[in-house]
Amino acid sequence: MGTLSKDKIYSFEKSTKLFERATKVIPGGIYGHQSPVLCVPGSFPYFIEKAEGSRFWDVDGNEYIDYMCAYGPMVVGYNNPRVEQAARKQQEILNVSNLPGPLWVELAERLVKQIPIADWVAFAKNGSDITTWSLQLAREYTKKKKVLVAKSTYHGTHAWCTPLPPGVTPEDRANIVFFQWNDLDDFMKKYEANKNDFAGVIVTPFRHEAFENSAMPGPEYYKTIRKVCDDSNAIMIMDDVRCSLRLNLGGSNEYFGFKPDMICMSKAVANGHPLSVGAASAKLKGVASAVYFTGTYWSASPPMAAAMATLDELEEKDGVAYMDRIGKMLMDGLQKLAANHGLQVTTSGPGAIPYMTFANEKDFRRMQLFSAEATKRGVFFHPHHNWFVSTAHTEDDIKQTLEISDVAFEIVKKKFGS
Repeated sequence: MGTLSKDKIYSFEKSTKLFERATKVIPGGIYGHQSPVLCVPGSFPYFIEKAEGSRFWDVDGNEYIDYMCAYGPMVVGYNNPRVEQAARKQQEILNVSNLPGPLWVELAERLVKQIPIADWVAFAKNGSDITTWSLQLAREYTKKKKVLVAKSTYHGTHAWCTPLPPGVTPEDRANIVFFQWNDLDDFMKKYEANKNDFAGVIVTPFRHEAFENSAMPGPEYYKTIRKVCDDSNAIMIMDDVRCSLRLNLGGSNEYFGFKPDMICMSKAVANGHPLSVGAASAKLKGVASAVYFTGTYWSASPPMAAAMATLDELEEKDGVAYMDRIGKMLMDGLQKLAANHGLQVTTSGPGAIPYMTFANEKDFRRMQLFSAEATKRGVFFHPHHNWFVSTAHTEDDIKQTLEISDVAFEIVKKKFGS
């Protein structure tokens, strides 16, 4: 992997032409969270050619230190030799078949041993698969309908939780009750109004929504929610899809000190191979057998082999502690550089899932310019979504990142002042 230059500004001719072709045969060219409209069109690549370790190369051959990690899945490095060898070896033996392979049991046993609250697990492919099923389990267990959800938290793309309204009817969300995140007064108010039909609540470990600084829960937040669920015999669900394996291998709830009844995991579980996991306590095992849940590809063995290898890597390298340290090194460095330029920034989130914004703006223009100028020089920062680090990020990566960030801060200061 090469050394980036703060003086070299990338161009995206091949990427742009490929995107123009895509718009003719694909809605929007690139849709969903990867849509270029969420970044800064013209300053970011549209397509990636290859990736290794902490870096990727776009179709124009430009190299980047990546702080999105494929939006979270890459936790031990792109194309990690151990993970890919395990997946390839399993692919040669068995992929998708009429019945599961032995890894179906072996990975489940390992996860039950690893996750303190888990007495059983189930597998799927996407985070949305598991979060939606978790609500069904809560309703079947309690024989009630209402589920409390913190307003604007992201839980997937199914109708009950998608952040965008097209195609969604009021009936799709008739039994979803929204409360303000981290606001226990509002939570209790909404609970009291719906307690006779209260099935449970779904939470994220911390607030990590796009276009927002990350925010940590208050000291009584999860303790209160847990007590309400216990008193009501309702189900507390943690959506750990985004944070899986980055804060604690036993579930991000262990990092924050609470015990949900069910954990929804995905993204980093298999280092980019498609796999999601529902892990839960014994009291939900019966209803998990009753609530129909299946998919043609869900028992595929190569992602499970990748997951086993990913866990091996994280355990042997103390990956959680490493990511925390390297991410804090990045955030501390950005804070110091910004101060040197007389700029006001806010860094937020745990070290493994860092983020930065400009503290004195509401229109995102400073953040967009900073991210665009960094990306055009080889440091891929998303302007509106939290970032991720991995065990593949090195201190040298951080050093190069800060050198380029220094240039980006200077450009922001020149355009906007302090």
